[in-house]
Amino acid sequence: MKTVKINIKQLFAGLMLIGSTGVLFAQTTPQGETTNTQTSTTQAQTNPTIEGLKKQIETNPKDVESMAKLATAYQDATDWPNAIATWKKISVLLPDWAPSYYSQAYSYQSAKDDVNAKLSYEKYISTVKPEEVEASKKNLAYAYFFIAFSEQKDSPDKAKEHIAKSLQYDPTNQDAVKLSQALNS
Repeated sequence: MKTVKINIKQLFAGLMLIGSTGVLFAQTTPQGETTNTQTSTTQAQTNPTIEGLKKQIETNPKDVESMAKLATAYQDATDWPNAIATWKKISVLLPDWAPSYYSQAYSYQSAKDDVNAKLSYEKYISTVKPEEVEASKKNLAYAYFFIAFSEQKDSPDKAKEHIAKSLQYDPTNQDAVKLSQALNS
């Protein structure tokens, strides 16, 4: 059990870096851009890294570190359905591990499923532990931004609360600044 804790801490640190690049990607991807899921899935199925990780997990179905590597490999291959499914499995095994929810949200958002992305970002926010907040500021800022953006038409007051939190964690995010100005004008 002690080995798992060490690996999870290392994995958390690594995924925080991945999450940071995911935020960058999520914020810079054009709104109208689409992906070819069929091509992506085919590429992922023939990807030797993915195949190797799948075999590793078959021998040890609770190997969370390998599962996270697999989910990340699916993301790299833009195979969103498999990335989401793998992150969900991790969430079942480690329900208090916030990065799995952030990664689910990122994958849902990339798959253009904004409803589930919003729910996953909300779960991520509620799962971040107080001692993780400092290391998670950029991801928290983006999660709050996404929720605010999603709620701006139906719940403008909630959107204002969320955008204020986003700016609390990252006051330099120009998209959040613009949304805050639009909401408060």
